[in-house]
Amino acid sequence: MERVVITGMGVISPLGNEVNTFWERLKRGESGIRLIDTFDTARYKAKIAGMVQDFDAEARFGRKEARRMDRFCQFALAAAEQAWTDAGLQDAAIDHERLGVYVGSGIGGIQTLLEQDAQLRQRGPERVSPTLVPMMIANMAAAMISIRYGAFGPALAPVTACSIGNTAIGEAFRLIRYGGADVIIAGGSEAAVTEISLASFGNATAVSTRSGDPAGASRPFDAGRDGFVMAEGAGIVILESLSHARRRGASILAEVTGYGASSDAYHMVATHPEGTGAYLAMKAALREAALQPEQVDVISAHATSTEIGDKSETAAIKRLFGEAAYRIPVTANKSMTGHMLGAAGGAEAIALVQSLREGIIPPTINQETPDPSCDLDYVPNQAREAKLSIGMSNSFGFGGHNAVIVLQAWNDKENAG
Repeated sequence: MERVVITGMGVISPLGNEVNTFWERLKRGESGIRLIDTFDTARYKAKIAGMVQDFDAEARFGRKEARRMDRFCQFALAAAEQAWTDAGLQDAAIDHERLGVYVGSGIGGIQTLLEQDAQLRQRGPERVSPTLVPMMIANMAAAMISIRYGAFGPALAPVTACSIGNTAIGEAFRLIRYGGADVIIAGGSEAAVTEISLASFGNATAVSTRSGDPAGASRPFDAGRDGFVMAEGAGIVILESLSHARRRGASILAEVTGYGASSDAYHMVATHPEGTGAYLAMKAALREAALQPEQVDVISAHATSTEIGDKSETAAIKRLFGEAAYRIPVTANKSMTGHMLGAAGGAEAIALVQSLREGIIPPTINQETPDPSCDLDYVPNQAREAKLSIGMSNSFGFGGHNAVIVLQAWNDKENAG
């Protein structure tokens, strides 16, 4: 079996539109959550989101191409371009029949759908764009990336709600591991901060209404939390077989060593109260990585800032790790980014790679009032230096989808053989 490594990364996020800015702001504990200014929120229960700033699609892609893509697709392609360049693939001689794309989205082109529905209702069927369907469907990000890079290998657009990024990375890892591809562009993208999405989540009492304090609204594991904060963006990584990466002299950022997936088999939106599915996915990921729980140095939690979600994930960690759970730092990137939905797993994988490379764990901000049910080490409010070798990243989604990946720090000397 092939070993699988990460050789490139790209991100579009509320904390910045390239990896270095995103990472530096995470380390500083900065929040990317702000008041929504793209539509009138006066009648909405929630008025805040993690919004991508300073993203000019027409400047990046040209007016004609930008207008043919929904915002989620623009984010995905921009992040993929970063990752491709970061991996040095623009000058590499690769077999395009063994180049794949695994990039998904939970909701797809919802803004395009809303705009064209308005056209239909106001101006009639003759004015509906013929490009509505290809701009709307969730596989189009993977398709556009495949077209951009001539990727003739397997293309997949997983739809596992908020676990998409890890599902994509994990399934791509498996395909490369068993010889089905040399290189796969993997991750997730989302641009769902729209009137209808915000209204629905608000009426479900799922999102934070702390609109007077946007930066303090997302507070995973804190007793004062009142829901998650919607966000948008994309997180894309380049996965490559180690043998292929070495042949072309690529710089290796980290190694993927395990992947676990499961279903809660419990409820449409609520996580299993005992965290059973999360426990099973983490257990499976460690088993594939041939690791014992106590070997994990840091956990990047799903941690959306909902009471049942935070408590069930904490319970799952305790069940799997036992007494070791209390000594393993658990960090929650969503305290700063908000919940990027289908893009969350990809962005959080990038943050975990950076943690392993630099030996720094980003904080979980807004930790003010301890929740007795959430009593682990959540790296409160300040980043922490630590010796890191093994990291686990959790992603869970509506419908009970769970996906967990295990990453390992890369040391050129130790892996010289």
